[in-house]
Amino acid sequence: MNKQLSRPFWALSMLLGVSASAFAQQATLKGRVMDQKGSSLVGATLRFEEIQKSLSTNANGDFSLDRLQTGKLRLKVSMVGYATLDTLIQVNDGQHPLNLYLKSNTSALEEVVVIGYGTQKKSDLTGSISTVSAKDFQKGQISSPEQLIMGKVPGVQITTSGGQPGAGSTIRIRTGASLNASNDPLIVVDGIPLAGGSVSGVANPLSLINPNDIETFTILKDANATAIYGSRASNGVILITTKKGSRSGTQINFSTQNSLATVANKVKLLNADQIRDYVNTNGSDAMKKLLGTANTDWQDVIYGNAFTTDNNVNIASKAGNMPYRIAAGYMNQDGVLKNDNLKRTTAALALTPKFLDNHLSLDVNVRGTWSKSKFATQDAIGAAIQFDPTQPVYVDDKNSFGGYYEWIQGGKPNPNAPRNPLALLDLRKDNGDVFRSIGNAKVDYSFHFLPELHANLNVGYDLARSKGNTFTPVIAARNFNEGGERTQYKTDINNKTLEFYLKYDKELPTIKSTIDATLGYGYYKNSSKVYNFNRTNAEGDKILNEPTRPFDKPENLLISYYGRLIYTYDNRYVLSGTLRSDGSSRFSPDNRWGYFPSVGFTWRAKNEGFLKDIAAVSELKLRLSYGKTGQQDGIANYSYLPNYTISGNESMYRFGDEYYYLNSPVAYDKDIRWENTTTYNAGVDFGFSNNRVYGSVDYYSKKTKDLLSTIPVPVGSNFSNFLLTNVGNMENQGLEFNVHFVPLKTDNSTLDIGFNLTYNKSKVTNLTQSDDPNFIVETGGIRGGTGGNIQAHKVNFMPNSFNVFQQVYDEQGHPVEGVYVDRNGDGVISDNDRYLYKSPLPKYLLGFTAAYSYKKWSATTVLRANLDNYVYDNVSSNLGSGANINDQAVLVINNAPVDFFNTNFLLKQLRSDYYIKNASFLKMDNVNLSYNLGKFIRNSNASMSISATVQNVFTITNYKGVDPEISNGIDDRFYPRPRTYVLGVNVSF
Repeated sequence: MNKQLSRPFWALSMLLGVSASAFAQQATLKGRVMDQKGSSLVGATLRFEEIQKSLSTNANGDFSLDRLQTGKLRLKVSMVGYATLDTLIQVNDGQHPLNLYLKSNTSALEEVVVIGYGTQKKSDLTGSISTVSAKDFQKGQISSPEQLIMGKVPGVQITTSGGQPGAGSTIRIRTGASLNASNDPLIVVDGIPLAGGSVSGVANPLSLINPNDIETFTILKDANATAIYGSRASNGVILITTKKGSRSGTQINFSTQNSLATVANKVKLLNADQIRDYVNTNGSDAMKKLLGTANTDWQDVIYGNAFTTDNNVNIASKAGNMPYRIAAGYMNQDGVLKNDNLKRTTAALALTPKFLDNHLSLDVNVRGTWSKSKFATQDAIGAAIQFDPTQPVYVDDKNSFGGYYEWIQGGKPNPNAPRNPLALLDLRKDNGDVFRSIGNAKVDYSFHFLPELHANLNVGYDLARSKGNTFTPVIAARNFNEGGERTQYKTDINNKTLEFYLKYDKELPTIKSTIDATLGYGYYKNSSKVYNFNRTNAEGDKILNEPTRPFDKPENLLISYYGRLIYTYDNRYVLSGTLRSDGSSRFSPDNRWGYFPSVGFTWRAKNEGFLKDIAAVSELKLRLSYGKTGQQDGIANYSYLPNYTISGNESMYRFGDEYYYLNSPVAYDKDIRWENTTTYNAGVDFGFSNNRVYGSVDYYSKKTKDLLSTIPVPVGSNFSNFLLTNVGNMENQGLEFNVHFVPLKTDNSTLDIGFNLTYNKSKVTNLTQSDDPNFIVETGGIRGGTGGNIQAHKVNFMPNSFNVFQQVYDEQGHPVEGVYVDRNGDGVISDNDRYLYKSPLPKYLLGFTAAYSYKKWSATTVLRANLDNYVYDNVSSNLGSGANINDQAVLVINNAPVDFFNTNFLLKQLRSDYYIKNASFLKMDNVNLSYNLGKFIRNSNASMSISATVQNVFTITNYKGVDPEISNGIDDRFYPRPRTYVLGVNVSF
């Protein structure tokens, strides 16, 4: 009995002991949340991730939470209008109250943003500038930096060239400002301007920058923002700032993403049975004998699922007083086109120490990239569309062209027939190796005797070493008559930058003014060495082509002087002005220097008396700007000088027993000069309800003159009947709207929504030296004919409009073959009846983003839309005819797109406007779901998050081709963008 009674008392004693022990290890955390000035913040949210507890500060900014386990906890403090504070705190029994300070956040208009040669408060900006930070980047498998901001910025259109690993992109800011020179924006990475152009051995030079190293993008759009970059700024400027070291402890981050890509869409073609039916019905006996018995989907043969792994690790810390960041990355990306692959290894080092009581700042950035590419020939895409589906992939004779089926003529490959698509991939090797390094050292010194005056020196480089080779064996049908093929290439790029400027920033409280003045000098030397090699047969014992010189060494030099003055009065009125003078070696001494001014004005209406005390209006600002910018990229280095071309080996002149190269003069313009763009911009920035709703509206007008255009010149006045010279003019007008709002924000949930809209209208206003409204410049080469173009520039039309015949239709709505509208009424259908119809340029760009978080879960999505853009369906126009299927001239059978059944054309109608298709679309770029596990190792600060992403989720469009989003508006053998499924893990210590 005593033993039975003793058991409850023993259990109770143990329970009390455990409880006492537990209470001994618990504590109460108290404190206050304040802004940087020490003012209490009411309603700030505090969240403890590991224990999933949240609370808010009271009317005094105070908080209190009891029954916490002693030890370290990660605390996040957030409030609208302030940057989230993410810190590690020590919870002790009886500790003193904790004071936490929040900084103005990136959504507030007091944010400091990067501008050309300095920074500026967002509230004081007079130009049109957009910033996208890492937290707002696109999610998923990102192989190139520009993909991070697709759909995020009004006025910015980014179109990838296709699904190739590391594929390049067409980037347009407010459409671009040139017809024949470059329309690419200037890209500046940590103060180093990147020279335009390609790098041999890699699909996209920008893919040599690891997206994981990027902290922010700043896009400068109007002339007031870009004119400080002068002659390279007509197409806008993108400033990329990379991640730096930490001044508060060590942070280690590892991330891995593994993805599977699948072909989202293929060209809709006739199947083997449909081809057999058509040939048996319409073909000659000779053509019927060519039919095979196979049922081959050649697109399935060349495409497959593709795996990618992308891994990154970085350490951000400090050594003594020197913050540093070390990062490394490795990506191995397969393409959905078989044998396509990109391997990229990256390393980066950033040092940001301060010396002399913080008067001297040093910013060192060095990054290197090694890429190895295996390029799958994209000729296989066109061959897979065209090749006869009744034929097999392989033949029994393995010694015949590697065992692949080919069209034969006289025991050799038919020279005019398409090649076996899989043989094109398997029997050709195309490898490229590239090393690229971008680095700089920036020194900023604040004078001890005058701390408002800073001297800044920036010295940097952009180096690339690329090499590669191609090899086609003797057995391949592709180069069978030449005995195979062997080529190689090598290029060295060496670009140097030196900039020095003085910056004076002074507050004058007695007159309520602030002055920010900058005066600088720039030196930019771009040079490369392109080696030339023999093209030989596969064995290397026969030269097929021999270069006339061992190497080329193009180079150009730009020297600049620039200045900027920003004056602010009473935090209400801001006036800015810039002037840059550029001297370029691309122009003659008489035209070498260009001058690019701008002026801007901002009125911060919110700070006026009638709005200052209205709490509902967080910000209201009006901006006006005007400026001129220039264009030199895309203009040849020596086009103002007399040039001679050296003849090839096939055109050597025999004199006696010797053969000599011929030097032929080419047309040149000694007065060639800058393209100049004048831009007007008016904008409004707004914010309501403590910036829970904020955005901007901008109207712009761009007028570009002295555009390069090819015009006819009198016979004998130059070395050609046509000359590239400065005669063109063009206008762009547009409207941009951007809004961001937070409809839901509680302790556990947040919903952020962003929407942007761009409207743009472009037209050419001049193309000739004399008034000729009917003069056109043909552009846009197409397949299906010799020397064919489908687009043109013409006065009062959008650039690159489609130049076509107006199709006539029968009563059933089917196009009538060869029958077009006689638009000029002369009774004859000729080129004079062609008209300019539609354009590949979209009139409207839309972007939508949404981010929702609930406790440890978060979900994001990005959608984009292009409206009123058109595409020329060159796949259908080239292959969609009966004569193509029954190609009796070549004696082969070809496939055709299903659109052939809509037309039943016997012959190609390449210039019919029937093939101009509305390619408006809505795309969901990605949808992402992530979960933050918090601490996952006991007694460790390590935290983990996992994520799942789908990219290229869906496309809604009326266009029947592979993809409606094609930058040049001509759909021909497009490398399909894949649908990608991504799983990611991120671990932080």
